[in-house]
Amino acid sequence: MKLLLVNPNTSDSMTAGIAQSAQAVAATGTQIIAVQPSFGPLSIEGHYDEAFAAAGVAEQVRLGQAHRPDAIVIACFGDPGLEAAREATRAPVLGIAEAAFHAASMLATGFSIVTTMTRTCIIAERLVQRYGFEHQCRGVHGTDIAVLDLEDGGEAMTRQIEEAARDALARDRSGAIVLGCAGMSALCHTLTARLGVPVIDGVAVAVKFAEALAALGLGTSKHGDYATPLPKTYTGWAAPLGWPT
Repeated sequence: MKLLLVNPNTSDSMTAGIAQSAQAVAATGTQIIAVQPSFGPLSIEGHYDEAFAAAGVAEQVRLGQAHRPDAIVIACFGDPGLEAAREATRAPVLGIAEAAFHAASMLATGFSIVTTMTRTCIIAERLVQRYGFEHQCRGVHGTDIAVLDLEDGGEAMTRQIEEAARDALARDRSGAIVLGCAGMSALCHTLTARLGVPVIDGVAVAVKFAEALAALGLGTSKHGDYATPLPKTYTGWAAPLGWPT
């Protein structure tokens, strides 16, 4: 099975780290093909960043069809470009936030999200509403740790995230924690052991859900709004990405 893993930012080191986390949970025989956009922000920490990231995801899903992937995972907690990606392929496409919310709701009656910058909490809150998890998600908590700082934060950073999670569990009366950034994936096992509750890494659960859907022969519907994009000419730098006429 081939799984296309799209990191929507342009950090080479983060793409490599996310790919490592994905491969660690992938089934034997699953090939992780990790890609990132050819343009856009090094990290995604706001609406402006996300606008370019969504275009970058569409670019990589469009180009990634050359690999004939069996499934696709968008490895950013904002799920940028998810709907566009689903139009562009018949393979199942999962965003890590949507996958994480579903997993958390299966493991606890309520969950809290611990993420990076406080300014991005509204993005997570809107995703909770969009996906219909208002009753299960009891709070979204920012740590004001910059996304790229997750790579070299060490024990001090881990403790900071742990403290935020403990506070969230107590304040929200939650039973599980969702990690609100793909860059936190390496901390999942450590935090699970320390907190004593399920800690959900969206990268890992999205990989396993994607494998399951592909193994069942299920793909994105091409009936209705996820139908293949209309043949159209694109101009400027996006010229190679238009759908063939």
